[in-house]
Amino acid sequence: MDKHNEMKELACSKFRAREYEQSIQLYSDLADNCELDAASYFYLGASLALEGKADEAQFVWMDALLGAGENEESYLENLINFLTVESDRLLKEGHLEDVKILLFHRHSVNPTNVINLLDFLSIAIKFSDWDIDCGLIESTTDLLNESELGVLSSKTALYYLNDILKGNPFQPNIGQFIKALIRHISDKSTLMSTLMPIMSNLAYAERCSAIAVKIAEAYLEVDPENVEVLAHLATFYQNAESYDNGIETARKRFSLVKLKAEKIFSSHLIIRGLLSAGGRWAESIKAIEIHRDLLNQLSWSDVAGLNSVYTLRLFIAAYFLPYFQDSIENRILQNKVVGLVVNNIHNYSKDLTNSLANSSSLRSLKDGRKLRIGYLSHCMSQHSVGWLARWLFQHHDEKKFELYGYSVHYRPGDALQEWYIERFKEHRFLGQDFNFNTQAFARQISEDEIDILVDLDSITLDVTCEILAFKPAPIQVTWLGWDAIGMSTIDYFIADPYVLPDHAQDYYTEKIWRLPETYLAIDGFEVSVPTLRRSDLKLPENAVTFLTAQRGYKRHRDTAILQMKIIAGVPEAYLLIKGFADNQSIQNFFYEIADEVGVNRDRLRFLEVDPSEEVHRANLRIADVVLDTYPYNGATTTMETLWMEVPIVTRVGEQFAARNSYTMMMNAGITEGIAWSAEEYIEWGIKLGTDAKLRQEVSWKLRESKKTSPLWDGKKFARQMEDAYQQMWETYVENKR
Repeated sequence: MDKHNEMKELACSKFRAREYEQSIQLYSDLADNCELDAASYFYLGASLALEGKADEAQFVWMDALLGAGENEESYLENLINFLTVESDRLLKEGHLEDVKILLFHRHSVNPTNVINLLDFLSIAIKFSDWDIDCGLIESTTDLLNESELGVLSSKTALYYLNDILKGNPFQPNIGQFIKALIRHISDKSTLMSTLMPIMSNLAYAERCSAIAVKIAEAYLEVDPENVEVLAHLATFYQNAESYDNGIETARKRFSLVKLKAEKIFSSHLIIRGLLSAGGRWAESIKAIEIHRDLLNQLSWSDVAGLNSVYTLRLFIAAYFLPYFQDSIENRILQNKVVGLVVNNIHNYSKDLTNSLANSSSLRSLKDGRKLRIGYLSHCMSQHSVGWLARWLFQHHDEKKFELYGYSVHYRPGDALQEWYIERFKEHRFLGQDFNFNTQAFARQISEDEIDILVDLDSITLDVTCEILAFKPAPIQVTWLGWDAIGMSTIDYFIADPYVLPDHAQDYYTEKIWRLPETYLAIDGFEVSVPTLRRSDLKLPENAVTFLTAQRGYKRHRDTAILQMKIIAGVPEAYLLIKGFADNQSIQNFFYEIADEVGVNRDRLRFLEVDPSEEVHRANLRIADVVLDTYPYNGATTTMETLWMEVPIVTRVGEQFAARNSYTMMMNAGITEGIAWSAEEYIEWGIKLGTDAKLRQEVSWKLRESKKTSPLWDGKKFARQMEDAYQQMWETYVENKR
């Protein structure tokens, strides 16, 4: 080997070792002594670029290009290929800044090549520590829009779409970029299967519905009547507080679908949007009447043979009925719908359900180990159920019970979810570990030999309902998350002496297991520093403040009228209104009722949503009295109100949703404010509003209740739940003998 080639190899090895100064010197010496070949120019230019000498690098490459003559096109192609190979090598070695530099120069060499620009954008977005210039996304979008179809293959475009969205979808103008890239994808089926999990993860795990909206909108540009994407988009809009768009999208879907089951689901989405917005009461009443008729018409012929997706949506079909009317008919109708759904699940999963039943029977009489309790939920995180349920986990007796957790999404950065994970012997995630394969998830629960599976979701999530329908554990229990599901595979529903009437067993499919005092207890709430003062709201010093703090779902017009009548009956009373909803819609709703009742609009104040739960609790103290909703009471908000020692007025009904505040007040030792009719609701509101001494007495009783009340004794409650689990297991074993 001659000296010239030895120097070339040495220079190349210095480049590969990232000793760029030495590489530059060696290639420069070679250039002084003889004419360099193209590859040496590539290395010399790259060495200069990686040493921060961008202009010199471009000069070296362009100088060599001028000398290429008729081979200019081949030279450029080889240079781009060289920069691609070297950037891939550096990426594998983890030298990200070097990768960025080479990709930038590759783009500069051929700025009209869409692949070059997509590669650069992909790597830049993927590593979020790099500053992404909005101009880069815009220029990529423009080039994609200008490029003729066929420049990118559908497969290549799908690759970049998936790569960039998974890397970091939170960039400005990402929606326009997605639309431009989707132009080049002809395979709509693969496109949707690529986008759907990304959208779902953003909306539900990352809680970034606004980004999911952009992706769904981009897809609908090329497939405007795709009913699956329309269903998700309606929910994304509503979660992103774009209520009108959410409602109209749901209505469009309703007009497109033919199956009765899908009509029902679309109707559910319409109602969800109307109630989320709040204040659109006349529309909501019409929508629920249509919905109830559809549910009453539903029969086995409408459900039999439906696939899993269509079947599971029916689990939530009766969800909104209790928001409109306090009636046991809601429970009866839900039982009917859920019964049809479970029968169809058992049809399409016969092998699984038979297998799980057999394995459950084989392990049922094992002795000599702790009872294994599994908790199934999408709420064991920063969610109202997560905040309330944690005290049971805090006080569980690890000497007697082994705890297993089964969650839906893993949420990075969710401190409360991490707290839960630490409490479990094993914690598994349906989305992360099982790719949403519910049958595999159910098999895992069975293989974990869970003795009692406790559902915290009820019908608030369809996939957890399906898992429960498979019956992966010998005993299955619903607690806390909502009312009972109405499912034959659920053995027990946890209640207490107050939250359900004495005759409730007559219309529940699950056996009601009444704990001796309360179905829920906590040790307390974290409270921050209040951020709201009366002066901020321009309230007179002698004002009596009533607060109603609920999301739009619970704004029943009849109850709002009762609340306004209380304001009318208390001199100097003001009504503070807070909750997630469409601000203008809610204001119009309450203003119209104020006009109807004869209350001056100046006596209403609309509050912003607080930045955190801790601040929200602190700000509850601005109220002299809290007015509860009906026929759907508060639950977490009631607990928070009682903890903050603020008197509350509630109306008690027949259904579970109308009795939550009642049981909580009874278990806090408070009867003042419990009403059994509309008239009593008004009477208690006026009495508490006009009698400052009575308010002080109630506040004092609430303060004292923290010392002895079962509502504030998480440890005692945990023992009572554990006693219930033990008795359930003993009954099961006895029946097996």
